[in-house]
Amino acid sequence: MKILVVDDEMDVKDLFLQRFRKEIRKGELKFVFAFSGEEALKTLDGLQHETVLILSDINMPGMSGLELLKRIKSKYIAPPPVVMMVTAYGDDENFNTAKSLGADDFLTKPVDFKMLKQKLLSN
Repeated sequence: MKILVVDDEMDVKDLFLQRFRKEIRKGELKFVFAFSGEEALKTLDGLQHETVLILSDINMPGMSGLELLKRIKSKYIAPPPVVMMVTAYGDDENFNTAKSLGADDFLTKPVDFKMLKQKLLSN
């Protein structure tokens, strides 16, 4: 499964590569990283729907994760990517907005990697 992780914090890449090293080595998961909403859209265009799942931070400078979600759900219709939103703020407003824009799941930071592995590997 190919996963696009979108977050403006550069250390997220090292964290994901470390936490999922066994799954990456086995070929179960492959990660692609983008550090802004704009970069994520360019990356998605280049992947030609290879991405099965997108994990996106909500609070990013420039294009927010919610704006990215809106664009993804309107542009990439077939097959529609699964989008999980990640935020440090577990407030109802962000949750409701993300759900109304088509988010498939909602995670809060710090990410519970054990739970995330279960979700990713059960799909």
